[in-house]
Amino acid sequence: MSAFPYKQLRFLFSVSSGATPESGNSVFWDGDIHWATPEDVSGGLKTLSSTRRKITKEGFENCSAKMAPPGTIVLTKRAPIGQLAISEVELCCNQGCFLLEPTPDVDNDFFYYWLTIQAGYLRALGRGSTFMELSTDEIKAIDAPCIPVAQQRQISKYLNNETYDIDALIAAKQRLLELLAEKRRAIVAEAVMRGLNPAARLRPSGIDWLGDIPAHWEAIPLRFLVSFSGGATPDTRNLDYWSGAIPWVSPKDMKRDYIDDAEDHVSEAALDNSALKMIEPNAILIVVRGMILAHSFPTAINTVPVTINQDMKALRCAERIAPAFLVDVLKGAKDYLVSLADSSAHGTKKLESEALGRFEVPVPPLNEQNEIVRHIATETAKIDRLRAATEHSIALLKERRGALIAAAVTGQIDIPEAA
Repeated sequence: MSAFPYKQLRFLFSVSSGATPESGNSVFWDGDIHWATPEDVSGGLKTLSSTRRKITKEGFENCSAKMAPPGTIVLTKRAPIGQLAISEVELCCNQGCFLLEPTPDVDNDFFYYWLTIQAGYLRALGRGSTFMELSTDEIKAIDAPCIPVAQQRQISKYLNNETYDIDALIAAKQRLLELLAEKRRAIVAEAVMRGLNPAARLRPSGIDWLGDIPAHWEAIPLRFLVSFSGGATPDTRNLDYWSGAIPWVSPKDMKRDYIDDAEDHVSEAALDNSALKMIEPNAILIVVRGMILAHSFPTAINTVPVTINQDMKALRCAERIAPAFLVDVLKGAKDYLVSLADSSAHGTKKLESEALGRFEVPVPPLNEQNEIVRHIATETAKIDRLRAATEHSIALLKERRGALIAAAVTGQIDIPEAA
């Protein structure tokens, strides 16, 4: 419950959305006009000083985007709803964002804090069949605190001071997570490239990403070690195809090492009437198309029968390589595999099967593969425990931060007068 009076947001901000110039017209792109997208405000930073992509004057004039001054709040209306930042520069945006240009009665810092605690409510207002989106009418009709701007500034100054130490601690813990992730990658890469015996004689592999390998190992192209199978999407208009219990794995499910279920499921009828094939357990699932390939190469092993969509491949291992070992190799070679992904005309990353088939895999004897897998599991489990504890600590800090902001921007606590 709030102690403050409220009025609709439309009376406090000028609200506009954006547009995208024709993507195939090079004259419209790589100019000096900042063009914000949801990606630009996804990092959790309070301010936005530059955008990843910029458009030219011609691009701006040939679309319906509007320019907004510094101090404007950029708020995402989809993918996902509710992320935001305060712009430090003049900018426009694409159709995935709102630009909230404050009136003279608004302190944008105060409303930045207020909007951060409205994220769940804003998402609940989203509508749509293919993706959730917040409409202009919905955002304008939201009831927002209506208090004097001097009081807003007093509250935002208080929150700036009180959240500074919390934010610094969260940032330090997030850096620790990055270091732990790097250490985890290094453990995996060292084990699958050099083995566990530091005294083993090495020989040049002749492969740039791999370097020297133990002399008794082989380096074999992936196409000779696995069979590939692809996926498909059944007709989305036929609800009977989507009423079953068979997991249909897509890139959004590839966030864990073992897959035993998926967000979406298909029916036997979908299998019978589409290009879908059942993938039996113990296959290696990989993502071969999507923007995630710009920085990651997701891999997992399915523990139950699944189907996959067309952005995925399933690899079935031959007898000479263990699936768990090959997964570790793919993780260790993540940076190299990401470099193999090409961009399509629309900017989406794609890893072609031919390039993946040429990828040379270090192959020790099977008993040594299994020893390496056990070693990696033991060492990375220690890191994963520390990572889980750190993530829990960050969650508690964010909860504390959110509670403090909620109490301040709704008038539930007394804010001391500025000195």
